[in-house]
Amino acid sequence: MGSYAAWIFTLGTELTQGRIINTNAAFIGRRLTLLGFNVLGVITLVDDVDLISRFISQILSGKPRVIVTTGGLGPTHDDRTLEAVAKAINRKLILNQEAFEMVKKKYESKGLELTPERIKMAYLPEGGVPIPNPVGTAPGCWLEVEGTVIISLPGVPKEMESMWITWVEPRLKPWGPGLSIVEKLMVVVGVPESSIAPVLKAVLKQYSEVYIKSHPEISEAGEPVLKIYIMYSHRDEKAARDIVENVLKSIEAKYREIYGRELKIVEVRDTGELSA
Repeated sequence: MGSYAAWIFTLGTELTQGRIINTNAAFIGRRLTLLGFNVLGVITLVDDVDLISRFISQILSGKPRVIVTTGGLGPTHDDRTLEAVAKAINRKLILNQEAFEMVKKKYESKGLELTPERIKMAYLPEGGVPIPNPVGTAPGCWLEVEGTVIISLPGVPKEMESMWITWVEPRLKPWGPGLSIVEKLMVVVGVPESSIAPVLKAVLKQYSEVYIKSHPEISEAGEPVLKIYIMYSHRDEKAARDIVENVLKSIEAKYREIYGRELKIVEVRDTGELSA
């Protein structure tokens, strides 16, 4: 799978049934990519311990660098993600004292008692490190298993995103390749995607390590609009930027060579900032 392979598990029957839009996968996939990880896939499963544990075990056999799960950390009967993780790695699910203090503090501040359902959220697989939840109640879990880190976060987007930005991402960066990711978005008008296809094919022959993808749209006037996304990573940021700039110039030149006219570019912008 490669040294910096990553997989995303978005868990919850509400996702598989289409009752909830899966924004978590897009957020995490984007952040992992910008950290230099190679996101190989997103797996969405129902809340079933045996099913989830089988899939996690299968992915672990390929020794990825990162597995991220979202969903299934709450107090209800179907919130059993960490039970599935523990089963997949053959570890016990135990009451984590640090996680217990986090949960206890949350409910005490609200004047609510610690019921068994609430204490359940403090159970982590052996060796797990609780991830603070500044927005909600359920802690996440950071778990290192033979060169792979398994990160389990709540399914509520606001909670997950806050935990990722404030706690997970700073700790995950050293696990990545230390690459600088440079992205550009070129917006052109008046060109159907079928016409740009031979241009991009030719450019990719020269820059095989660069990721180039076209996304067609239609303007209000019915005119074709193409967004051409370009991404390249390198340990040297200047080298990465130079390559991307050369790709942009090559697209223009190849279009001119093939069609005998200038490519109508309305915008070129950076898209790769790691911002909240």
